[in-house]
Amino acid sequence: MKRRYLAGFLLAVLFAALSLIWWARSPRQPSLVVGGELPAPCRDASFEAVTYVVCEIDLRHYDIGVFHADLDGKAFGSLDKFDRAMADQGRPVLLAMNAGMYHQDLTPVGLLVEDGREKAPINGADSEGNFFLKPNGVFLVRKDGKAAVMETSAFAATRLDVMFATQSGPMLVIDGRLHPRFEQNGTSRYIRNGVGVRDQNTVVLAISRSEVSLGSFARLFRDALDCPNALFFDGAVSALSNGERMIVGGKYPAGPIIAVTGKKLASR
Repeated sequence: MKRRYLAGFLLAVLFAALSLIWWARSPRQPSLVVGGELPAPCRDASFEAVTYVVCEIDLRHYDIGVFHADLDGKAFGSLDKFDRAMADQGRPVLLAMNAGMYHQDLTPVGLLVEDGREKAPINGADSEGNFFLKPNGVFLVRKDGKAAVMETSAFAATRLDVMFATQSGPMLVIDGRLHPRFEQNGTSRYIRNGVGVRDQNTVVLAISRSEVSLGSFARLFRDALDCPNALFFDGAVSALSNGERMIVGGKYPAGPIIAVTGKKLASR
């Protein structure tokens, strides 16, 4: 009897050990939310039972730009690589976020203007996917330092002289109205990020810490963040860093990147 008990006990221990080894070797999804200290212009917020990191950028105190490739013309490819490259150049950033959709080779799907130079043309085509869910739009910073989010065709008609621009889609809010194709609270849920402009001196970046529908995300910008125009950047690969480590997201691929730095002081 004692031998049977001992044999059963040893089999149970062996089974538990094999289960532990299998669990340790089995692939597990990385955490979507890493954590870390929020950048100076950012705060935690909650809206419709979803938590967000919201960053309100006063362009009178901060500089904001759009970036894609290093000095050799190679796409940074991720926020992590971008942060390290900027630090190596002596240009540390306060925060960085993915800022537009990209092809498999990381080239932008739509317009990209960096330091006043057009790197990719505006895309007015019709196709499948969020980028082409019209109206889509453009986030821009003019050469006088003022910001805007504009519907693509309106931007193309104005031919503004811009310093930075990135095109994405769909628009979330257009002149105070939600995108006409959005459901109240659709079944498609992802961690999402986007940009709104409250006025020409105030840019609002937001990223969810958990999955959210496009409808709820759009209402965040209109109803809670007071942005009459807002643009969707991306979902599933959305990420935010504080220049040193990830706050939300992982080392996901990134095409265009939006980054905030302290205001450059004019030389005297």
